[in-house]
Amino acid sequence: MGTKGCTDLMMLLHRTGHALETELTARLAEIGLTPRARCVLSSALDAGRTQTEIADHVGIDKTTMVVTMDALEAAGYAEREPSPTDRRARVVVVTGKGREIVAKADDVYEDVVGSVLGSLPPDEREGMVNGLTRLVEGRLGTVVACDKPPRKRALRHAIG
Repeated sequence: MGTKGCTDLMMLLHRTGHALETELTARLAEIGLTPRARCVLSSALDAGRTQTEIADHVGIDKTTMVVTMDALEAAGYAEREPSPTDRRARVVVVTGKGREIVAKADDVYEDVVGSVLGSLPPDEREGMVNGLTRLVEGRLGTVVACDKPPRKRALRHAIG
């Protein structure tokens, strides 16, 4: 398949991601959470993961993870406890209040994603998600070395 005259895939993915992130940010703000905070809380639920493991899992850097955890702790949604296997590491534990907010956030997320996917014809939904998953887990799963890599846009910093 040639690429001459084709639609700009990078721009389509960027615009789609930006529009989805913006809608999720607006909807989650209604309950006082951000997309990043939801990802961290969801990844921490009953997982026994350290801050570093969660940061790797959700794709954020160490500094961003610390800032996110500071905000989640201040809101009473999560706590950092010493790891039973590594005295230098901290395990993220979701509090009862955190479980309540992540359940609400997951409902919002499912509503938005359901609406987005629902705007496609039924025969295109699964194929699109499967294709993007294969790209991220396959061909685009390894970051290419680059002297000046593009900066990841940060998800919103505040919780509420």
